[in-house]
Amino acid sequence: MIDAIIRFLQSTGIAQFDWRCMVMIVIACVLLYLAIGRKFEPLLLIPIAMGMLLSNLFASDMFNAEEGTGMLYYFYKLNKMGILPPLIFMGVGAMTDFGPLIANPKSLLLGAAAQLGIFVTFIGAIALGFNAQEAGSIGIIGGADGPTAIHVTTQMAPHLLGAIAIAAYSYMALVPVIQPPIMKLLTTKEERMIEMKQLRPVSKKEKIIFPIVCTIVVSVILPDAIPLIGMLMLGNLFRETGLTDRLSDTAQNALCNIVTIMLGLSVGASAVASTFLTLQTLEIIVLGVLAFAFGSAGGILLAKFMNLFLKEKINPLIGSAGVSAVPMAARVSQKIGQKENPRNFLLMHAMGPNVSGVIGSAVAAGVMLSLFRG
Repeated sequence: MIDAIIRFLQSTGIAQFDWRCMVMIVIACVLLYLAIGRKFEPLLLIPIAMGMLLSNLFASDMFNAEEGTGMLYYFYKLNKMGILPPLIFMGVGAMTDFGPLIANPKSLLLGAAAQLGIFVTFIGAIALGFNAQEAGSIGIIGGADGPTAIHVTTQMAPHLLGAIAIAAYSYMALVPVIQPPIMKLLTTKEERMIEMKQLRPVSKKEKIIFPIVCTIVVSVILPDAIPLIGMLMLGNLFRETGLTDRLSDTAQNALCNIVTIMLGLSVGASAVASTFLTLQTLEIIVLGVLAFAFGSAGGILLAKFMNLFLKEKINPLIGSAGVSAVPMAARVSQKIGQKENPRNFLLMHAMGPNVSGVIGSAVAAGVMLSLFRG
């Protein structure tokens, strides 16, 4: 009887207390506060924070990467196999209207310029001593696209998944805080007041042809980007054909919600104390801010450069929407523009670079994978 009591006491969390796990529990609770109390991306941060909490509880066996056991480990395996992020992209495609991008193809350039943060941060990470696979994974934070960051990191630097994913989703949630100072710093009042003409109507035929052509072109140039681009365009076809409403509804609602839960839990669970509480994590968080800042700045600066040659000027504020945080970044452009000029209606114009940013981040991910995946 005494032996049984001793075994019971030894199996409790108190007997296996670890200060590092305590720190992770505190971090998880802070993320829960930001998600619930401050409403920062609750759909993402709540499952991520709970995954972190569950895998770091004393004596927890929810996630054991060394032995390959635990419920959350099997969710993580779906990430590592490259299944969950493309499914998220299918849901995003079903929710996204590519009309503003088709109506104004120039916005594709703004979305491409916003990927500047990815490549600048890649160079910075190399300078800090990260290897090419780690640096490529860190750089993807600059695309402000959590699923893309997860997709790349699980294939190139899985030991950094927790830190990179949490940084990526945290900065996505902080778009309304981070972007406005950068936008005001890089533009003049006169530029922020520029009014843009209403976009032309886009036909249903154009909306159906676009995802098909985009998939074919990307597959020819960059096959490694197809898992993300292909699923994004498939979801968009569900939306635009008008023949697959049930599939479109499932992709953007039930399926996307299920995958988001599994993705968030597995990402949070991978942030175990032994790999998360390191100097590398701090460096990743700092590099993530720089990636996001350079990404936001890249689109703005290209818009200013294009205005040197265009008769119909572009409001540079829409360039900051070239990061992949849809539609939050576009709403920030609208808010800042309307504050300067109440007649400014930039939302649909900003959606062009915003949607382009989703495509751009997936293409940048394909570039990193083709160059550095072992």
